[in-house]
Amino acid sequence: MTTANTAPVTVWKIQEIDFHSEANYAHPFRDVELRVTFTAPSGLSSMVNAFWDGDNIWRVRFSPNEPGTWKWQSTSRPADDAGLHNKEGDFECVADKADESSIPLAPLRLSENRRYLVNSDSSPFFWLADTAWNGVLRAKDEDWKRYLITRKKQGFTAVQFVSTQWRGGTRTLPGPVYIGEKDISVNIDYLQAMDNRVAEINRQGLIAVPVLLWALTETDPGRALPEQDAIRLARYLVARWGAHQVVWFLGGDGRYQNVKRWKHIGREVFTGRKDDDPMKRLHTLHPSGGNWINTNFGNEPWLDFTGYQSSHGNHPQSLQWLTSGPPASNWNDQPIRPIINLEPNYELIPGPPSMIPHSPQHVRRAAYWSMLVSPPAGVSYGHHVIWPWNDRLDDIEGHAAAGKADAWFTGLETEGITAMIALRRFFESGPWTDLRPHPSLLADQPGKKHPQKFAAAAQTKDRSWTVIYLPEGGDIQLKANELPGKRQAFWTNPRTGKSETSKTNNLSFIAPDKKDWLLEIRIDSD
Repeated sequence: MTTANTAPVTVWKIQEIDFHSEANYAHPFRDVELRVTFTAPSGLSSMVNAFWDGDNIWRVRFSPNEPGTWKWQSTSRPADDAGLHNKEGDFECVADKADESSIPLAPLRLSENRRYLVNSDSSPFFWLADTAWNGVLRAKDEDWKRYLITRKKQGFTAVQFVSTQWRGGTRTLPGPVYIGEKDISVNIDYLQAMDNRVAEINRQGLIAVPVLLWALTETDPGRALPEQDAIRLARYLVARWGAHQVVWFLGGDGRYQNVKRWKHIGREVFTGRKDDDPMKRLHTLHPSGGNWINTNFGNEPWLDFTGYQSSHGNHPQSLQWLTSGPPASNWNDQPIRPIINLEPNYELIPGPPSMIPHSPQHVRRAAYWSMLVSPPAGVSYGHHVIWPWNDRLDDIEGHAAAGKADAWFTGLETEGITAMIALRRFFESGPWTDLRPHPSLLADQPGKKHPQKFAAAAQTKDRSWTVIYLPEGGDIQLKANELPGKRQAFWTNPRTGKSETSKTNNLSFIAPDKKDWLLEIRIDSD
């Protein structure tokens, strides 16, 4: 028996089809492969893996991108199961008239110049993600919805989370996602409970960003599982959630030293879908602190954008890795890709080596540096109490050095969040996608002697917008030949987003106080 949704599905919404095997399989997770080919009204086709969902049930989820009649046909291994193999059908897809005036939540793509991400109508997508690593794994449905509604109102656009047990969640989880160490199976009951929380991310208008295989320690699935099991597990999760609007992190927090293994996993899991395939989604790696994935993976066809982690360190070397290391010096390497800091300093997390909790100023500093030392595509945010998702003040599993974390809801409204709201509004007030790092604007770089005072500078090609971030106020001297002749300068407070006209309009600028400030210079239209 095969069943499908009978009501027409709207463009980019999920069409789910169920299959019921006639045979009973001892190991259905690994012994059965079911694929369904969907053919669009225009004739384009897309092949999608189905996933086992308990007992003798397999499901396929698909998000159509064209209105009209879609046809589908299944193939399975083994091919002698009449409940799975050579089944066919069709369904209707309609345009969502209610959404015609707005941008539908659809797959993200790269901009034409490959510097940033874009929506379905090619408008810029500002990546402002929160790292709720344990959220989908641990949250109660009502708490998860409250969190997502809050983040959407605050202007966040994506949520990063871990998909399986990992160093930060094994004994504290309701159950393991996968079972065993070799020839693994999956925990269907737990995955079905997670489904709603993954879907809720899209329902609240946010992009879901799952980590498939966390990979820092020897017990994390990205390193602990045999290669074939890692591939099978990642493929399964992609089949289960791939019809949602997601961006995939193949690995999480990895050093990826076994380059051959990770290249093979990436190629096997992300099979080179074309941009016009409705199931095409973006993929990258989330590396551990201070690792630059382009060194070994820069030519991988499945790596759509460069993610990095500037880490939680507060010593000069950590700061300099961000301001003068690969993000600042290698952003123009070929092939061109968007560059996004996926894990900067978290608000209130103890920063090594001093283990003093990072202040909101540290959060702002890392975020603005990240946006200005490379062509901006966005930035992620994190809070010490959100990512572990504790219900009360408690230890953090697998992170003894980080101390305890308070209940997750204490991180919903913070000074750091206010600054992230201001950051997005600031950049979207100007042609942010045209900004390029421009360190030669500065007559002198205060970060040479004091890394924490590094002034990050960027400018558009036509010089219509110049942006400089000063972490500790002070004065800055600019070069005349790098600025437009007729100009107006403003100081913007990154804590509030409020601006005031600069008292000087020559080449020397003095910040209002010793706190962090943004200096922006625009062409004077008068």
